[in-house]
Amino acid sequence: MPRGLIHSEKDDVCVATTDIKKGEEVLCAYLENNSAHVIVKSMDDIPLGHKIALRDIKQGEKLLKYGRPIGMATANISKGQHVHVHNLKSMRWGK
Repeated sequence: MPRGLIHSEKDDVCVATTDIKKGEEVLCAYLENNSAHVIVKSMDDIPLGHKIALRDIKQGEKLLKYGRPIGMATANISKGQHVHVHNLKSMRWGK
């Protein structure tokens, strides 16, 4: 059963639909294509509603969610890491 959702096939993150513990393998399902999914091993505890990196992301790269940029990485982020305010600067209020 999926424990994460990917809104767009362009996305760099999966949104946790339950609390996830470090080391767990998480099945992330694509909303745009019900049969497609990705399995990612969590490198951190991920709270419900927070994001998990689907790929390695370099500091300074823009991250996509909903197929659109949501922020810029403020640190290198490894696949499976928690993505939140500690390593992502929002683009909501500026560039």
